[in-house]
Amino acid sequence: MTTARSTGDTPGPQSPDPQSPDAPVADAHDLIRVHGARVNNLKDVSVELPKRRLTVFTGVSGSGKSSLVFGTVAAESQRLINETYSAFVQGFMPALSRPEVDVLEGLTTAIVVDQQRMGADPRSTVGTATDANAMLRILFSRLGTPHIGPPGAYAFNVPSVRASGAITVERGAKKTQKATFTRTGGMCTGCEGRGTVSDIDLTQLYDDSKTLAGGAFTIPGWTSDSFWTVRVYAESGLLDPNKPIRDFTEQERHDFLYGEPTKVKVEGVNLTYEGLIPKIRKSMLSKDRESLQPHIRAFVDRAVTFTACPACDGTRLSEEARSSRIDGISIADACAMQISDLAAWVRGLDEPSVAPLLTALGRTLDSFAEIGLGYLSLARGSGTLSGGEAQRVKMIRQLGSSLTDVTYVFDEPTVGLHPHDIQRMNGLLLRLRDKGNTLLVVEHKPETIAIADHVVDLGPGAGAQGGTVCFEGTVEGLRAAGTVTGRHFDDRAALKESVRKPTGVLEVRGATANNLRDVDVDVPLGVLVVVTGVAGSGKSSLVHGSLAVSPAAAEVGVVSIDQSPIRGSRRSNPATYTGLLDPIRKAFAKANGVKPALFSANSEGACPHCNGVGVVWTDLAMMAGVASVCEVCEGRRFDASVLEYRLGGRDISEVLAMPVAEAEEFFGAREARTPAAHTVLTRLSDVGLGYLGIGQPLTTLSGGERQRLKLATRMGDKGGVLVLDEPTTGLHLADVEQLLGLLDRLVDSGRSVIVVEHHQAVMAHADWIIDLGPGAGHDGGRIVYEGAPADLVAARSTLTGEHLAGYVGG
Repeated sequence: MTTARSTGDTPGPQSPDPQSPDAPVADAHDLIRVHGARVNNLKDVSVELPKRRLTVFTGVSGSGKSSLVFGTVAAESQRLINETYSAFVQGFMPALSRPEVDVLEGLTTAIVVDQQRMGADPRSTVGTATDANAMLRILFSRLGTPHIGPPGAYAFNVPSVRASGAITVERGAKKTQKATFTRTGGMCTGCEGRGTVSDIDLTQLYDDSKTLAGGAFTIPGWTSDSFWTVRVYAESGLLDPNKPIRDFTEQERHDFLYGEPTKVKVEGVNLTYEGLIPKIRKSMLSKDRESLQPHIRAFVDRAVTFTACPACDGTRLSEEARSSRIDGISIADACAMQISDLAAWVRGLDEPSVAPLLTALGRTLDSFAEIGLGYLSLARGSGTLSGGEAQRVKMIRQLGSSLTDVTYVFDEPTVGLHPHDIQRMNGLLLRLRDKGNTLLVVEHKPETIAIADHVVDLGPGAGAQGGTVCFEGTVEGLRAAGTVTGRHFDDRAALKESVRKPTGVLEVRGATANNLRDVDVDVPLGVLVVVTGVAGSGKSSLVHGSLAVSPAAAEVGVVSIDQSPIRGSRRSNPATYTGLLDPIRKAFAKANGVKPALFSANSEGACPHCNGVGVVWTDLAMMAGVASVCEVCEGRRFDASVLEYRLGGRDISEVLAMPVAEAEEFFGAREARTPAAHTVLTRLSDVGLGYLGIGQPLTTLSGGERQRLKLATRMGDKGGVLVLDEPTTGLHLADVEQLLGLLDRLVDSGRSVIVVEHHQAVMAHADWIIDLGPGAGHDGGRIVYEGAPADLVAARSTLTGEHLAGYVGG
């Protein structure tokens, strides 16, 4: 193994030489050894990772980086820690099975800081997700005037409670006495701490000309045979199921819409009847919008109007909580401030009685600014954060942690960061390392790879062509290696010699969404436009919050592809997500003269033993559950009779096992020719997913693969303007070149492409750049440059211009 040395600005910690005869035996355990890892596509991978160093894992998307780092090292560390708890405690924890690996030695406690979105609860905010809100509540309970109670009185998640009654005190002779109980909470009673109230359009819930038994409900998923929804209304005995809803009496209508929970029996099953409005509020509106499935989200957007709560003006807090102030600032005002401003306000408080609290709170708030999130507010809903922002918020807890000698695992911590912000992120990673921690980072950005002490490059390709270690050593060794990453490490996209001429403009006038300051801008059409700027400068507010919803955009047709995550279970795969499975099923059905439903593992064609999952799950209570390949279908998911039907000599399980490139050829010619399927497969190839199995579960896809899968799916939508939000997320250096070619083809085909992006290669390739800034939050929200990339490089008038000039060598 190549000896790892620090190549960053900050020298790595020095350890005693384990080979020295005087060194303690404990110092010999300075490596994490992985031998024979076979998780997902890994092919008996063996690596030795130095402890207390920064190790970066590179390779093309789908090469096995996440399988090695998250699925093997971090998963086994967390499983071993869980086993230290009692069997009782383990019963409340997720069951983790041992990863497929022969030997794992030298593991330390792993803290995973990933890009999973935060908080599906509408009451979850940036403040509640960190310690900031808790410390702020204590501060106001000590210094706020008038004093209204303990910290809970300032919490919008705590309702006020009052109770009275009789209690029996068993002290000598029993004596009954009256007692009262009160608890002051800060929750607004109007919105129950959500900040918004909803108004439901009843016409979107049911057709009042129909009866309950005749299919009146128009709510997604409410089928006539469902015990829990339709039948509990139709067969409860409380309403006439054969009377049109419009003919209900006033009492019947009230019971139907607002009835209190009542126990009823439907075919001998005990169920709870509840009015339609409270049922919808509990089942759909109590959840964060972003956590809903796409069809449910579309229904909620159509049927429900959300407005700021008039009782608390959207602050989530009761009037009493808002009345208590420190130097004229209420806790609602403090949470609404930009965090960088709140930090300055906290530093200005001079109160010796709470000095330690002020110091800790100030340090936490300063961490937000250090990590590039000073533009957020503590009141910002955690569900509205991007994946990159969510990951950096999770890092806040770790920056002030006293823990050392732990393993931190990061998944592309530079996602969503401008080159200016990446420099600060690198400094934070080095700080964590220099405290004596081991850092394992999955990353594509060369700026972060360059500070690594040790590099593990996986590949050489993706999917079945990946899963092996191509290089392990120093950054300089990677540069000299002949791997895909090594060859592309110093790639630099050149500025175009000539740019395309616009065919028109999309006007945005007076944009004020979020932090935008009355922005006027003409976005050229018929060209490749890149909207850039530091994180929090207002890019998404301009593109998604103003441009995409403008009347002018409706005329030309805008297809917006944001960074919202793809949702799906292990039953979902690229074929189901893209709609590819529908033409495939129809082609099989037509060729064999049977029903299309037979060729769905989620419907009639499913293996009866595993119900179409392909594996049988054995629950071992508090021990890790075991998943074994189904003995009946051998993991093929379909009933044996279905596999007798063939198309082009292949059965349905063989087709779903094909990679995209092979399936594209299969459905493009001869007897299996299916134009609808071939079109979808061509789009998947265009975005660089030719290696992906069309039946591969979505749960096994990396973040970059999911992003490109969504791009391929939405490319077929009708609309003259295509808006992409950071399409380079999760892309390897070699894949960026392919993406640029795809963007060129889209523009040359007559579409206008607008890209929100930080990657300098995409900026250099643009025909037109719109740069926002100059800073983040209230320091941004203005257009600081618009024009050709070459002019921006020549002027170097903005942070983007400085970094782009350095990138292209200008």
